[in-house]
Amino acid sequence: MARAIPLEELPIFSLSNLPDKSFNYKDGAAFLINKPQGWSSFEVVKLMRKCLDLRKIGHAGTLDPMATGLLILCCGKGTKSISQFQEATKKYVGELVFGSATPSYDAETIPEKRAPFNHLSEPKVQKALDEYFMGQIIQLPPMYSALKHNGTPLYKLARKGKEVKRKPRQIIIHDIEILECNLPRLELYIHCSKGTYIRSIAKDLAEELQSSGHLTALKRTAIGEFTSDQALDVDQLKKIFLQNG
Repeated sequence: MARAIPLEELPIFSLSNLPDKSFNYKDGAAFLINKPQGWSSFEVVKLMRKCLDLRKIGHAGTLDPMATGLLILCCGKGTKSISQFQEATKKYVGELVFGSATPSYDAETIPEKRAPFNHLSEPKVQKALDEYFMGQIIQLPPMYSALKHNGTPLYKLARKGKEVKRKPRQIIIHDIEILECNLPRLELYIHCSKGTYIRSIAKDLAEELQSSGHLTALKRTAIGEFTSDQALDVDQLKKIFLQNG
């Protein structure tokens, strides 16, 4: 059985190490990609398969269609290294709005519940963050997620109006900071462990503050040492691989 390629040995293509058509991608490589808003992570994988004419491609941690930012794709023998990226901590910048909740905890679904937010203030938000959203915390994954129940993704059940029991998970919030507070909108920087749902943080924070809330924007800025500033755009991939010349 082939071994996973250590990250220090894996070719990683980015703005500072542009890919080219002559490389043998079957031997293993990774790409740092900026996922556009509205694209699913699988749509980026499909584009990369077309670019490389290679089926064996996977991503190291999904991003919801609404989200943007760093998506790491591994190809060929490099797919055995995916778990090394997945284990790394993640950094995000997210925006949430207080006063309304959605079934998906983000702006992908229509608000179903409203609650007051006029009692909120930046000091109250900061106090809640410090007390309940730092260090090791327990988080319940949302129904609108790719986790599976008896082989079926939860989001498919959620779209049918079904809800099943989910197992709470322990995550680590290494850092969480207010970047901008213009209530009812709040922008946060979050450095967290793998498996963290930022949508759930938005919902749980609002409920802790006796309000409701949902995520309205999200960008993943880093996975471990790799950042979105280093990443290639999908248009650059198309230009390198799909245009003649």
